[in-house]
Order: sequence, then C-alpha cells, then structure tokens
Amino acid sequence: MMDKTKVKVIYEEVMDKIKNVHIACFKDMEKPLFLISEQYPGLWMEHTYDSVFFAKMEPSYVEVAENAINLFVDRQKENGQMPFTVMDGNKRPGLPPEKMVGFGQIQECVSFLTLALEVYEMNNNKAFLEKVYNAGVKWNKWFRTYRMTTGRGLIEMFVGYDTGHDNSGRLTGMACKGNNSVNGVTQTADVLPPDDGITPILAVDMNCNFYADEVALSKMAEILGKKEEYEAWAKSAAEVKKKLFELCYDEKDAFFYDVDRNGNKRKYKSSTIFHLFLEKVLDKEEDKDVIERIYREHIKNPEEFWTNYPFPSMAINDPSVEGHKDFNCWGYYTQGLIVLRCSRWMDYYGWSGDYEYILSKWLETWTEHYDEIKMAQEIDPITGVPTKSSEWYSSCMLNYVYAARRLGLV
Repeated sequence: MMDKTKVKVIYEEVMDKIKNVHIACFKDMEKPLFLISEQYPGLWMEHTYDSVFFAKMEPSYVEVAENAINLFVDRQKENGQMPFTVMDGNKRPGLPPEKMVGFGQIQECVSFLTLALEVYEMNNNKAFLEKVYNAGVKWNKWFRTYRMTTGRGLIEMFVGYDTGHDNSGRLTGMACKGNNSVNGVTQTADVLPPDDGITPILAVDMNCNFYADEVALSKMAEILGKKEEYEAWAKSAAEVKKKLFELCYDEKDAFFYDVDRNGNKRKYKSSTIFHLFLEKVLDKEEDKDVIERIYREHIKNPEEFWTNYPFPSMAINDPSVEGHKDFNCWGYYTQGLIVLRCSRWMDYYGWSGDYEYILSKWLETWTEHYDEIKMAQEIDPITGVPTKSSEWYSSCMLNYVYAARRLGLV
C-alpha cells in the first residue's frame, strides 16, 4: 500500500527542486531553461521534452519550453546541422566558446520539430513557428546530405552516441560506441567513423524521429499557408515509413531492427521498438495487426519488456544483457527517459491502464528508495532498485510528479 503522506512530502520537495533549482539560467544567459541534473553540465537535445512536458502540466512555464527550442535553433550551423548539446558555463567554467556547443553526434531521441510544434500550440506565436520551420528545412537537408551515405532512403547512425543509448548491446561491433574521436578531438557528426564493416547503420529510433520531423514540417507548412511544401513533406514522410517497413521490419519476429551497411538486420530487442509508437509511425488503423503483435509478443511479454518495473532498455531475455554495465546502461535498466516518453504513446494507442500501472511502479520504487538516493536516472527492471547514476534527474522527477497527480495521491 502506497504511503500517501510520504508521497505528498516527496512530491512537494520535488516540485520545489524543479521550480527553484532545475529551472535556471545558464551563465551569461537571461532566459531560464529546464536543467537535467548536476551530472549533466548542460542541456541535451533529447531533454527538450522535459520542459515541454512540464509546460503542459504547468502552463505558466511555456516560456521555458520555448527557450529550450530556441537554444538549439539559435546555434544551428550554416550547413544546417543542429547541436546535440549546449554546455552551461556555470558548470564548465573556462571552457572555450567553440566547445560550449556540441556537434559530434545527433542524440535527438524525441522528434525535435514535433516538440517545437507542440510549443507553438501553447504559445500561438507564428514568428516562432516560421523560425523553427526554416531551421527544420535546413536540418532535414543536412541529414539528407550527410547521413544518407548508402542511398537507402533512411538516415544512418555513425556513432553510438547518435542514439543516446550508452552501453547498449545494439552498439556491438561499432568502431565508435561513443563518439568519433581522433587524437582526443571529437569529430563533427558529418564525418564518417573508422571502417568497422557494419557502419553506417540504419537505426530504427533515429528514423522514427526523422519521420516525425517530416510530419511536423508538413503540419507547420500547412499552418503557414505553404500548400506545396505541406504536400511534399507529407509525401516524403510516407516514403520514410515505407522504407522502415521494407528494410527494418522482420515480419516473422514482429520486430523492427537496426540494419547494417550490408543489409543485415542486427537482431537486438532494444527499446528502440517504442519509437515506432512514440513518434506515431504506426497508424492505429492501417497498422493495427502489426501494433497488436508487437504489443502482445514483445512489449507486454514478461520475458521481454513487461518486467516488474517496465520498461527495460533491452528485453531481459536478449543475450546482450548479460554482463551489462552497473549504471548509465541502455542495455538493461529501466530508464527515466523511457518512462517519461510513455506519455507520448501509451494513452494514444489505448493502453492507459498499462501506463498507469507503470507509473504506480515508478512511484512505488522511488518512494521506497527516496531516503537512499534522490530521483536518479534508472532502476533495475526486476527489483526496482535504483543505480547511483545522476541524482535529481529531471525525467525521474517529472515522472514522479506526474504519477502522483494522475493517480490521485496529491
């Protein structure tokens, strides 16, 4: 039985921490951002969703979400590439300006342009939308110029950090499981990594993001009255989806896999499967049979993803989980980011009851372990015990606050 009094106390402490510590300004910047944690000395693109999610819960904070979008758009390179991170000078004093903005990997993880569109739906600022649309068009061109080197109609993973899946078994055999570094210098994301025989890899999650970005560009173009561009983006997105099915879907396994440069499916049962849902690649009617099979055979399977504390970052019966890292591991642990992203798809596809069960388990384990470690990055999917990775982690905190509200405990 959940200790409602303790939940309320923790909830209040977490909300105070968010509003008075996590929402703050970088050095020499005047506009507040939603920071990740002490362990992460800046803002990563994949955490843009933190501020968007919080703004949906607390509408007075929409400006913080808008600031997060602008943080990356305003630092876009002339060739169209967006940074994956921006460092906070308060946490990296003395770091030269050229190293404050990172261009060594992608690490988008949730469609950035979809999030930007959601911010527009909150602020109704046409100038903001036009700005983001123009940046998105340039970014799409960058991907098509530098990340479609094998000509298969899908974008490619060059390095492990492109996906944000640190220490995942899906990166096995890659020359650069982290980033592409030469003599200690990180290369920009348009530079091919050393030859390993398998890279460039067609990554399922990255292409789901790419698909959703093109859908978002189509919707933006429609709002902005650009009819021809609206139709072109919609058609382009449909082609990306078609290629994902043709190249990455294994009908026998009912699973989408990464594909190496030789056309071989890399059969790791990774949490990448959730991206087909969170980016709405799978249509509720058109792809009904595929959806039902994936959910039944994998997501709701206790031997794979439906663990005591869902969802692990790799199916627990995948051989790659053996000998997994002790922390910050996307090859085993249930990540706060995975649980937070469930908000983007489980209600939409009709699995609200399962989502609330996941939220209840998250609330349960963090209430139980709160006196040992405060709101960290990940938990063991079997025992619910947290690792020591990144205390006061934004996604964990947001999950706790949202769960407490949704389940009526505050």
